Amino acid sequence: MGSSHIVKTKWKIELWCWIFLVPTLLLFVLFQGWPIAASLYYATLDWSGLTSDATYVGLDNFANVAKDPYFWNAFKNSFKFMFGVVPLNLIIPLILAVILNRPRLKGASIYRTLIFLPVVTTTSIVGIIMVFIWGSDGAVNDALMKIGLLSTPINWLGDAKWSMFTVVLISVWKNLGINMIYWLAGLQGIPKDLYEAAEVDGARGTKLFVHITVPLLLPIGAVILLLNVVNSLKVFDLIKTMTNGGPFFATDVVSTYIYRYAFSSEIGLPQLGYASAAGLFFAVTISALAIIQSVLNKRIKGRAKL
Repeated sequence: MGSSHIVKTKWKIELWCWIFLVPTLLLFVLFQGWPIAASLYYATLDWSGLTSDATYVGLDNFANVAKDPYFWNAFKNSFKFMFGVVPLNLIIPLILAVILNRPRLKGASIYRTLIFLPVVTTTSIVGIIMVFIWGSDGAVNDALMKIGLLSTPINWLGDAKWSMFTVVLISVWKNLGINMIYWLAGLQGIPKDLYEAAEVDGARGTKLFVHITVPLLLPIGAVILLLNVVNSLKVFDLIKTMTNGGPFFATDVVSTYIYRYAFSSEIGLPQLGYASAAGLFFAVTISALAIIQSVLNKRIKGRAKL
């Protein structure tokens, strides 16, 4: 009797779990699953998305994407952006988190709020404002000229030499707060007893950070790395509002490349099938990176437990 009661209770718990999961699964199917399946179908068509005369072309769209030098330029720029953003998104927020995690620091909550504010600001709004701040006659040039670092203003977003550098800096500033919160969560999960025991043994400052903080932060650091890699490769709104992929395609990433073919009228009639093929092409790359990082994350967590 007791055994059947336990089985019945377990069955009820599982049933309620599935009931609560249904809305999430439904939303996933509608807004993630269906678009992915539709993209697979559209990628085999020569179709603008605006008319009914779609022509089946098989894998031709994928072949054309693979032959397009502008796609590979966008592909390269996506990784250039990633390699510029990710290290800064790991190191600077970690330093800030260590400083703001000190219990004796006055006003720490105020500093955290100020750093976090850009995160809750709409990215497109940030991009529009930054166009004026980083323009030739903007505040950045004005400040640098006043302190003598520049003799003539630089067109930060209009010069191919500086545009990617500028976009990377603004992206890092925009996401500084969320990464700092991640690191703070990891730091606050480290038992204080470990620091106290190490201090009794004579460890101080840098030694505490290197031998206690860093090893215990590795698991959450691996997660933060994965999130930043994936998010940086999906960048769109910041670049769209600031440079639109220019100048001369210097900041054109895969997302803006896909947008240009799927929705923009710059190239004439949209090419939804071709854009879908480009999106799937790049999605495979991101998925492969995510799988590799997941395997590495498991190994890091396994070593941390040891």
